[in-house]
Amino acid sequence: MKSLWVTSPYLPPQNSVSKIMFKVLVALLPGIFLLALFFGWGVFVNILLAVLTALITEAIVLKLRQRPVLKSLKDLSAPLTAVLLGIAIPTVAPWWLIVLGTGFAIVIVKQLYGGLGSNLFNPAMAGYAFLLISFPQEMTAWAVPGSLNAWQFSDIIRLLFLEQLPEAITVDGITMATPLDAVKTQLAMNQESAVAVPATVERLFTQGWGWLSLGYFVGGLWLVQQRVVAWQIPLGILCALALISTGFYFYDDQSYSTPAFHLLAGATMVGAFFIATDPVTAATSPKGRFIFGFMIGALTYLIRVWGGYPDAMAFAVLLMNIAVPVIDYYTQPKVFGVRR
Repeated sequence: MKSLWVTSPYLPPQNSVSKIMFKVLVALLPGIFLLALFFGWGVFVNILLAVLTALITEAIVLKLRQRPVLKSLKDLSAPLTAVLLGIAIPTVAPWWLIVLGTGFAIVIVKQLYGGLGSNLFNPAMAGYAFLLISFPQEMTAWAVPGSLNAWQFSDIIRLLFLEQLPEAITVDGITMATPLDAVKTQLAMNQESAVAVPATVERLFTQGWGWLSLGYFVGGLWLVQQRVVAWQIPLGILCALALISTGFYFYDDQSYSTPAFHLLAGATMVGAFFIATDPVTAATSPKGRFIFGFMIGALTYLIRVWGGYPDAMAFAVLLMNIAVPVIDYYTQPKVFGVRR
């Protein structure tokens, strides 16, 4: 009888947590390399520091909780959280910023809720929101595209770890506001040039943000093709942003940006395919996933246009994480054989 159990033609499992996390990491590579190309290889320092912090802090907490350390670290959930947070932080940010944010995401948001599968909020976005609220100046100082390409290795290290700049170079000379921040500020000042739509969209590609979004979009499509993420969530986010921005743009094209601008700027693509699709904190039913994504897209637009932050993907995801139990409750499919 024992040999029958061993030799029966059972199908081996096609997916595991570690395989899924690894595929997501692979899908992030196009966007990461484009981020390094336009904004400097400081992104690799951010990622390295974030991954080391995530592994160390998770190992310490697991040891304190008397849980198996090596088995949990092998699922790659902590490194994925670290990478997502690392690419969201400016490449010229000081080293302690990424360490603090990653530690908060792993210890407070993930492990204190019980670890993988038990956390209510997306750890990477919770860490990002914590840093953005606590250190807004450091979190909004993005490098001018191409300004760091000619820098020496020692200069980059001095900037990130000692916060020292080379002579004759100022912070204002290498940092800039993001397109979303610039447009929001200029619109508030009633400058018509701020809403010159062709120039705004062209600026996204000139400064690298447009290409960066396309890189994440390509990686996201591969994840959908691999059935790693559900297509309903990114479709809902992109549909909501496109529909709402189109309506307001046709209502007043001098006060609202184009749909293309909202789809390509900020964290739209990385949020739609890599953040909101987190299987632990997202809705689970097919209909619920689309509603979950649509509401994230709608909240992102509302906060971008009328809120206090230029980009709102992190806040929209966190707000909808709270609503997931309600969405799943009212969108769960019928049980087979049960009448209405």
